[in-house]
Amino acid sequence: MKIEVLQGFQGRLLTFYGVLMLIPMALAFYDGDASSVKAFALTSIVTVVLGLVLWRRGNLEARMGLREGFVAVAGIWLLFSFIGAFPFYLSGYIPFYLDALFEATSGFTATGATVLTDIESLPRSLLLWRSLTHWLGGMGIIVFFIILLPRVGFGAVHLFNAEVTGPDKERVSPRIRDTALLLWSIYSVLTLLAFVLLKLAGMSFFDAVNHAFSCVATGGFSTKNASIGAFDSPLIEAIVILFMFLAGVNFTIYIHTWRKGTVSLLKNTELKAYLAIILSTIAIITISLVAQAGYQFLPALRQAAFQTVSVTTTTGFVIADYEIWPGLPQMLIFFLMFIGGCSASTAGGLKVNRIVVLVRLCRIYIKQAVHPHLVSNVVLGGKIVDTLVLKNVVRYFTLFIFIFVCATLALAATGLEPFEAAAAAIATLGNAGPGFGIIGPTANYASIIPFGKIVLIACMLLGRLELLSLLILIQPEFWKSTKNW
Repeated sequence: MKIEVLQGFQGRLLTFYGVLMLIPMALAFYDGDASSVKAFALTSIVTVVLGLVLWRRGNLEARMGLREGFVAVAGIWLLFSFIGAFPFYLSGYIPFYLDALFEATSGFTATGATVLTDIESLPRSLLLWRSLTHWLGGMGIIVFFIILLPRVGFGAVHLFNAEVTGPDKERVSPRIRDTALLLWSIYSVLTLLAFVLLKLAGMSFFDAVNHAFSCVATGGFSTKNASIGAFDSPLIEAIVILFMFLAGVNFTIYIHTWRKGTVSLLKNTELKAYLAIILSTIAIITISLVAQAGYQFLPALRQAAFQTVSVTTTTGFVIADYEIWPGLPQMLIFFLMFIGGCSASTAGGLKVNRIVVLVRLCRIYIKQAVHPHLVSNVVLGGKIVDTLVLKNVVRYFTLFIFIFVCATLALAATGLEPFEAAAAAIATLGNAGPGFGIIGPTANYASIIPFGKIVLIACMLLGRLELLSLLILIQPEFWKSTKNW
């Protein structure tokens, strides 16, 4: 293990992180919020000093291997969550550190689960910090770092693949730094457009900034207790739906469009499946609300469209209490938390591409039961999917469900009802945010006991880093191996 490479990497990122805290600190100073100024100042100073020490001791000129890549990614996400909790804790607005850690982890992983019972009582600086954690974690901390430090060299490939989500990280550029720059450029443009449209639709400047950050990061933190429902504006809801949907699309589609000027969207299997899932779910929920719950068509369509896109993209914004809906819509919401958005998007969940692959594998399996000698391939976008990718999809799905079951059992042991435990497990593992019952759309995670919150924090990090980047660290072979990774 090349410790000096990790020190240099973490040192520079921590220095940047500490400087970033000056933004909410400046807002706290402007608002005259002394406790928040002190909290951000102290956290920033300690973080910058630690970063500079590591930076001085480190060496980014050395080649970073696969092992260092996994440790670097997992380490920086853990450090950012651990340090990011201190402004909440030191300011006194979240009195218990574990709760503050839960809030920070939820922010960076773009989960949107909260322990706050009165969000609107927080000072603006902490509300902005919550949204900034979303925005930084949404596209990826490491992806941003690759832009700043092109000399990270060959190790950038390992860092990029360990953080970017999806079953197959397509090399859309001959240089990873170019890809990272394009990803963050598109991400920034979408954020700016979301901010402008939300401001024009009637949000205040501060609300528009925060909700643009949360929306494009598919995070779900709001400045209001009632989330987007507090604005009671069809126009604002339509804008939020649009940008949640766009953020849930595979960003490589945008890169191809940016580089080539045009792209045949209809040939993208994942995008077609993503659209089909959303549109069919909206239709089913709307019909159910009208036929079973007595809703008028337009209010039913409005709620169905918003909540379907919000849950599919694992954003977690709400305009309606879906727990009062009939059973079928509730179960659809629950299963959407598993699916999530597209690969290489800011959304969580299993990812649509994996679901498509699994469905097609099942179809082949059924056909082969009838025709034992049938040879058939999984084809996506006109290309045969590599056997290794197919195996990795099945392995990932199996591991995801195994962790979901373990987390559900652990949460049930804390006293949660079975369905509440399952909903909490998938809402955090899938980075979806709100669940059902005591952690439903009108509630929060404050009542979960400390052990339960630790389980949920682990689920959020595992879900955001797609399991392997963290789980590999607990394997003794990973540390004992002398292989040149």
